[in-house]
Amino acid sequence: MPIPRWALPLLLILAASNAQPAGSAVERFQNLRNKVRLARSSKDWHANVESAHELAEFLNESPGSLLELARAEVHAGDLKGAVRHVQQFVSMGQYSELLETSDEFTPLRNAASSLQIQKEMKENLSTTSLASTAFRLSDSSLLAEDIDYDPHGKRFFLTSVREKKIVSVDATGAIHDFTKSPDNWPMLAIKIDSARGVVWVTEVALKGFVFAPEADWGKSAVLRYDRKSGKLLSRIDGPRGSALGDMSLAANGDAIVSDGEGGGIYRVAANGDQLERLDAGDFVSPQTPAMHPDGKHVFVPDYVRCIGLLDIASKQVRWLSTQGRFAMDGIDGLYFDHGKLIAVQNGSSPERVVMFTLDDTLSRITGETIIEKATDTLGDPTHGVVVGNDFYYIADSGWDVIDEHGSLKAGAKQSEPRIMKFEIKR
Repeated sequence: MPIPRWALPLLLILAASNAQPAGSAVERFQNLRNKVRLARSSKDWHANVESAHELAEFLNESPGSLLELARAEVHAGDLKGAVRHVQQFVSMGQYSELLETSDEFTPLRNAASSLQIQKEMKENLSTTSLASTAFRLSDSSLLAEDIDYDPHGKRFFLTSVREKKIVSVDATGAIHDFTKSPDNWPMLAIKIDSARGVVWVTEVALKGFVFAPEADWGKSAVLRYDRKSGKLLSRIDGPRGSALGDMSLAANGDAIVSDGEGGGIYRVAANGDQLERLDAGDFVSPQTPAMHPDGKHVFVPDYVRCIGLLDIASKQVRWLSTQGRFAMDGIDGLYFDHGKLIAVQNGSSPERVVMFTLDDTLSRITGETIIEKATDTLGDPTHGVVVGNDFYYIADSGWDVIDEHGSLKAGAKQSEPRIMKFEIKR
């Protein structure tokens, strides 16, 4: 489940309202952001640089954290450092209007290297499109969130946030209702265990959104359905204040579920009825986990901390290095396939779908291929699924035309979601 860009500042408020383990990543993120803000408000630029540097280290040098650090360095008179970090930001394929319009960056814009940086940054907005439209969804009011494929029924399943249901789409593109949310909450993550005939889903009463009753805000649950009949087999409540918005399946059928608001990674055994926490509090806003082929590790994209590799047994996390080249924050959907990580980034600028190539040890990124970015049809992409040699993903989901409460923005029009298809070269 994505954190819309307008909601990121609210993460501090939400974190403060939830019970967090002492020293958890959510708590540390809150404290570091407060340190940066305090130093800025008091115009203590030396402290601002120090706190911004500390935040960048914590966020594993994500693009946004590098921009924050550069801004602090401009105020402190360290233009050389600011230029270096802005160049790193741009080399990650990112764009920010702040660099072109903010008065705070005026000294940097006057630097000798500014014209080249501005040129390269604008080139990052150029269109890339290696995918094609597989089919459109005729229901424009779905606010489609997640997608999976049922090989037995040869149909896709998609979750709907606004209509609070699961739909299936057959080969002709026809939409059929599969089931409704039992609690009248938005339906988010979905995974199909075809071997066991089970459909796993999460439902979340999103805080602050009109899609769920206010009395239910902060509640979420993991649901298990019979794939053929749509009968609800079990319902497992999440912790209070959680948003169990993303999920993957282990080879043995266990569901691995992430809490994008509370920071936890949980496991539900294939036939179990309990949530078991797998992490030690290292994540701020974990999104779609991707199982490592050894079954002992999980790639976890954190919306603000980039990609971590979680050791299930030890609960230790090792963060994949950006190497100053790769933007790995803002990932909503993440999928492992034959030594590659395919990421749907609706929190990057520009938003994009990208495929990262890993080395033979699956511990280091060696390259990237942009599948789609800056197109008229991408909109806010969300999640995808690998089917055979193809990767299908949801584009133009509709998240970009709703406000912070889930209502349609003034003058905006909800378009039909688009399912894109990209052939994976192996």
